[in-house]
Amino acid sequence: MSSRGADRRIDYIEFNVSDIARSKAFYGGAFGWTFTDYGPDYCEFQDGRLTGGFTTTAPVAAGGGPLVILFADDLEDALARIETAGGKIVRPIFAFPGGRRFHFADPDGYELAVWSDR
Repeated sequence: MSSRGADRRIDYIEFNVSDIARSKAFYGGAFGWTFTDYGPDYCEFQDGRLTGGFTTTAPVAAGGGPLVILFADDLEDALARIETAGGKIVRPIFAFPGGRRFHFADPDGYELAVWSDR
């Protein structure tokens, strides 16, 4: 993940999956993606243009769908802007290896996340 010039832009896509090995086999075989494992519950992928991840730490959504993750230089400011604009915080700020993030729902109920390396 990179923070240079990425403030308030889509930075990462994360898929909740039930089996990381199966997801790696599928996306590697079908699209040639490469992978970096970060323990048993997380694997980062690169497709040559975009970086994202597979995780088993949350349930797979009915119908599937990735988690779009935006970057913010100032996480608390981004959270305040989202609330002011009418978004709802669905998972408060939490730490993870490499930074911190929170999840929010937009006015239509789509869940997205914002992360920062600060």
